[in-house]
Amino acid sequence: MNAAFRRRFLAALVLGGVVLTPALGAPPPVAQSSDNSRYASIVVDASSGEVLFSRFADARRYPASITKVMTLYLVFEALESGKVKLTDNLTVSPRAASQPPSKLGLAAGQSISLDDAMKATAVRSANDMAVVLAEHIGGSEAQFTARMTAKAKELGMDHTRFTTANGLPDTRQATTARDLSILSRAVMRDYPQYYRYLGLHDWYFNGRDYRNTNGLLATGRGYDGIKTGFTNASGYNLAASSVRDGKRIITIVMGGRSTASRNAHVAELMDTGFEVQRRRGQGERIQVAQTFFEQRGYGISADPNPPVEYASASDEDGEGVGSTAVAYVAGPPPATLPTEVTPPPSTRATPRASAPVQRAEARTPENLTASLNGGSSTRRPTSAAPARSTRDAARAPSGRWTVQVGAFREEAVARDWLNDVSRRFRTQFTDAQRDVQNANGWYRSRFTGMTEAAAQAACETLSERRVTCMVIRPS
Repeated sequence: MNAAFRRRFLAALVLGGVVLTPALGAPPPVAQSSDNSRYASIVVDASSGEVLFSRFADARRYPASITKVMTLYLVFEALESGKVKLTDNLTVSPRAASQPPSKLGLAAGQSISLDDAMKATAVRSANDMAVVLAEHIGGSEAQFTARMTAKAKELGMDHTRFTTANGLPDTRQATTARDLSILSRAVMRDYPQYYRYLGLHDWYFNGRDYRNTNGLLATGRGYDGIKTGFTNASGYNLAASSVRDGKRIITIVMGGRSTASRNAHVAELMDTGFEVQRRRGQGERIQVAQTFFEQRGYGISADPNPPVEYASASDEDGEGVGSTAVAYVAGPPPATLPTEVTPPPSTRATPRASAPVQRAEARTPENLTASLNGGSSTRRPTSAAPARSTRDAARAPSGRWTVQVGAFREEAVARDWLNDVSRRFRTQFTDAQRDVQNANGWYRSRFTGMTEAAAQAACETLSERRVTCMVIRPS
């Protein structure tokens, strides 16, 4: 029997009160995972708060742009109390204008209505507009994030701390899947009149149409919110809400491997949650829904190819189809690196929530690093044949060793990242040449013409600062 039928058969046995005992000597089934440091999930009945399924739900994770749900919650609160109005004009500060993408891109000194700033934050996931809102409500982003953390505690989000209003990388900012489900319930419970902002499919502003980064909204399966999130440290996150047959379920998935696999996993968890509700409505006694989920492979499963997909270093950010974001193994990326990158709407592809889940091999930190750098599964290969350079050497090299700091699908992104690393680590690469090399469609950001000692020392310094690199010996 095929895997899908087998899971349903086992679920039917469990629901019918039949307990399967493993054969004598057979090892018990174990949870399948490839990177538990990022993945977490929870499925909650929005009305009762009952947890139907959870996996690492209390493990601290990076929220990424799901942070903006709390930012908007506090804006909704200010609107409700009359402290602000939808028609208020907000001025973009230099600090807000300097935020990295995804952003709306207004210049410092320009203004925008509070209504449009909220829509930009919810639909575009605009980092600059989240800061504009924070400064308008709190006086400064620091004061506003202190309010965010205090509100989290008030709501019962005991493992959450906010230090940014937009979710850009900060090791101090953390939450859990359970806490995000509490926030999701709170925003629709406390401000149902404003919850619609989190379910807008698109938004038209200044002659451009912006599509929501949450591709599930367009699937016609009752999805009406809430928020996507992505940073290199967090993986692909999604807080989703769906209503079917008068019942609402909230699903949180963190640490997805890609937008497509994350969406597919959320959809599978959501479908299973609604199946539990449907069967209960028909009189079936399903007291422990977790078991029902696990028999479908969402937890303890003997299935060698579980449906969970984890964050990897080589996937593109589907929040902006066609864009690329570098991933980090040692920790979160520097704040200067764009995280949720979204290209102009005219270049975006239609989201495909039903895309099949791609199975991924288990990845260790070693082969994650290699994946990032377009190499093999060893951390520092003993030999590598660099592709031909896209530009000629500007000066005579002092050596023949190379330090690679990233591999990207877009040449412009590779050059921007190379320039950024060069600026931040100019002492380590004083005598090196900056080079972007194209090999099999990957643009590799490299510093070439270095001595072995200089290359090794530079890579060690970058690693200490949580910037992934790879030393390549001469061919």
